[in-house]
Amino acid sequence: MENYKENIINLINQLDLEKDNIKKASKIMYKAMKDNKVCHVFATGHSHMFSEELFYRAGGLVQINPILEPFLMQHEGAMRSTQFERLTGISKIIYDSLDLKEGEPFIIVSNSGINNVPIEMAKICKENNHEVIVITSMNNKDLKSRNDSGKHLYEFGDVVIDNHTPIGDGCIDSKYGKVGATSTVLNTIIAQELVLEIIRLYEEDNLTPPIYYSANNGGDNHNKELIRNYKNRIKCLY
Repeated sequence: MENYKENIINLINQLDLEKDNIKKASKIMYKAMKDNKVCHVFATGHSHMFSEELFYRAGGLVQINPILEPFLMQHEGAMRSTQFERLTGISKIIYDSLDLKEGEPFIIVSNSGINNVPIEMAKICKENNHEVIVITSMNNKDLKSRNDSGKHLYEFGDVVIDNHTPIGDGCIDSKYGKVGATSTVLNTIIAQELVLEIIRLYEEDNLTPPIYYSANNGGDNHNKELIRNYKNRIKCLY
């Protein structure tokens, strides 16, 4: 346990290298939010938790649209979700189902950055003039891509934030293989740093950021007013 804590802290400190990219990503997101647009967040597998970290939580920004497709997550069949994220053509179906406005950015998260679904989603977004923020581990850049283009997810990013997750995700070598997963912790840090930087940008422009209050601390009425403007744009709100 002590080794895990030490290793996680060391990896979190490496995220200091991403400050400029986090600021660039925050500016893209802030520009959309200031124009009453939303930021779309897409991932598969465990990486989908990044979407949930940004969505509908106390202290979080309202204008986040998480694209949560159950068949790409573990709870409706973990092994099937692994196979689905490798298939060609799924991303176009998902993209076409979204309520989109011109210029709305996408955050696309994939630790390995090699599977078809996130790569194709990034490619489609670029073709449709959406700015793409990629969160991935550049430690995996030498893995073989499963996409026909041979490209990795990071190659489609307008901004790439490296989460510095080790190959195999675990930060401790054991006789059973890599243990002590890291990507969720590191992605959570990145998510909250984005939120905090966007709040700073609002304040710099003397604007009030649309921030959720805790529903368990009397925030219902406050949140209801904020949600009213975006309830038709953010599918997961209802």
